Amino acid sequence: MNLLLLVRSPVMRVFVALVALALVSGGASAAEAGRDMTREVLIERELQRVDASLVETFRRARVAMDRGDYAEASTGYAKVHAAAPTFDPAIRRLGTSLVALGKRTEGLRLCEKAVALRRSPENLSTLAYNLGVSTSGGAGSAAEKGRALQLLAEARALPGGDDVDTLSVTAQLAFQLDQPAMARSAVEELRAKHPDHMVTRYLSALVHAIDEEWISAEREIRVAERLGLPAERVKSFLDSGVSTRATAWRIALYAGIGVGGWIMGLLSLFALGFVLSRVVLRHAEHADARLAVSLTERRLRRVYRAVINVAGVYYYISLPVVMVIIVGTSCAIFYGFFTIGRVPIKLVAIVGVIAVVTIWAMLRSLFIRVSSEEPGRALLRDEAEGLWKLTDGVARALGTPAIDEIRITPGTELAVYERGTWREKLRNEAKRVLILGTGVLPGFKQDDFRSVLAHEYGHFSNRDTAGGDIALRVRNDMMKLYVAMCEAGQASAFNVAFQFLRVYHFIFRRISHGATRLQEILADRFAARAYGAQALEGGLHHVIRRSIEFHAVAEREIKAGIEARRPLQNLYDAGVTSTADIETAFQNVLKEKTSPDDTHPSPADRIRLVAHLNQPIWEPCRGDVWDLFSDRDAITREMMMMLEEQIARLRGHEADPADAPV
Repeated sequence: MNLLLLVRSPVMRVFVALVALALVSGGASAAEAGRDMTREVLIERELQRVDASLVETFRRARVAMDRGDYAEASTGYAKVHAAAPTFDPAIRRLGTSLVALGKRTEGLRLCEKAVALRRSPENLSTLAYNLGVSTSGGAGSAAEKGRALQLLAEARALPGGDDVDTLSVTAQLAFQLDQPAMARSAVEELRAKHPDHMVTRYLSALVHAIDEEWISAEREIRVAERLGLPAERVKSFLDSGVSTRATAWRIALYAGIGVGGWIMGLLSLFALGFVLSRVVLRHAEHADARLAVSLTERRLRRVYRAVINVAGVYYYISLPVVMVIIVGTSCAIFYGFFTIGRVPIKLVAIVGVIAVVTIWAMLRSLFIRVSSEEPGRALLRDEAEGLWKLTDGVARALGTPAIDEIRITPGTELAVYERGTWREKLRNEAKRVLILGTGVLPGFKQDDFRSVLAHEYGHFSNRDTAGGDIALRVRNDMMKLYVAMCEAGQASAFNVAFQFLRVYHFIFRRISHGATRLQEILADRFAARAYGAQALEGGLHHVIRRSIEFHAVAEREIKAGIEARRPLQNLYDAGVTSTADIETAFQNVLKEKTSPDDTHPSPADRIRLVAHLNQPIWEPCRGDVWDLFSDRDAITREMMMMLEEQIARLRGHEADPADAPV
């Protein structure tokens, strides 16, 4: 088995070969990297007992050997050996010096003699090094390397056999012989017993590099440098590809942590929205409806507003995160192809184009300006003086400022909003606007209408329309991003940005809709306290039924008008009609249950939550809402003309006033 096959990357196989060569060619033994001076003192004391005059010669030889001057070292050790022929430290070091000078046979003979005199861990590991690891004087044979491993195993079994020299030589030789288990075992023992030695850090760096643990490899080699590893060897190691890969993985790690934190933020927002929704619905079941807004409900509203604001800001924070993910994913794909040594140009080009187009669509969506226009048209006071008096009377009865503008539309809308800057809204200085759909008016009783109107005034009183700018802006920007991605052809299941948009829209919808459900509950309570639950129920039922009826009639009539290329028949003269299908649809709506995606509680829940408020403060009134208009026919003709203008392009010609029904 080849050691280089242990490395998954072809590039790294070359790297390991270079590093292994650096290990075995950098010096005679691991001892050169840093002597154990405590042991040297003991060796010199032993020599002093043999012949004190030889200590200085031995010391000078050791210094020469450590600086790589093997000629001077061999001369000094030869003098000591001649005077003290059984002093094995001098013999083994003389043998090592001779091997380093290319005199391998003579050097090995002296190393063998040292072992014969004393089978110490030092003598055994030195002989093993010169037999199998050192390349000076020629590489050892397979048999010599095998014997070297046996010598090292014997040395490690002896007391003191866990020294740096023995373990480091074992690791180096095992790497050469493609025995990774033994090499890793030696390195692990070095880490356990000599964690702060330079050789330990050096070999650890090699193991991490083989395992493609680039950050750890870079960290270990830097520590080895601080412990004395020559700078040129560190540079060679890092320049072989470790530094580049470590930087890439470090960036990926930090990015992964950031993305992980970002995902946790998304999950937290979702969980918070889920909990708040449950809390609101559970509280509504037990709340005292006689109170307009309880202390708990005020707190819930504040919490909801804060959460929506945070969620809105989080959306804009998420956009650059998604861009980084797109770029990172693309780079990871490119790097993966480079690593395996095959780069499919067409696929890489497709990935690059998708990334660029997606990021461009995301940036472009932030600068798209969507022109907005007011719904319908303003209803003048002299067109419906009675209606204006009714809205003013409801405002006075509820103790809230009256509506500033009524806008009449062709549909069945019935809602309120405030027009003005955010400062004007916060100061309660914005204009209050009521949207009134003409389609909802036939059959609408004034008493029921007052209750529905009181519900809308409840939104004003509770300041529901004063906030929500962030929520509205975020929803608009999400829609613009969706449109931009569709136009760029990137709205696919495989696009990261599109999937983010889907997920975030789901989360934001759950949070914001939970807030609006609370607003609707409080507005219903506001209306029921004033005009009674029965009037609110009647108004709610009428709006639901008319919405079903009007849309059914309008859909049928518009389709027939387009096919026959004729003007539309008046959709408002039919009044309130009922068929089996409409009645079934109406009953189905009443049976619906509230879901987390609903902006309003279900009709059944809305009625049930205020059912006991059956003692209205104000007396009921009689008559229909249509009775409050001065010229009902003029209004319906104008609304029909608006519808004609909207569908004219579908018929293939512009609307003509003559087409309007009389």
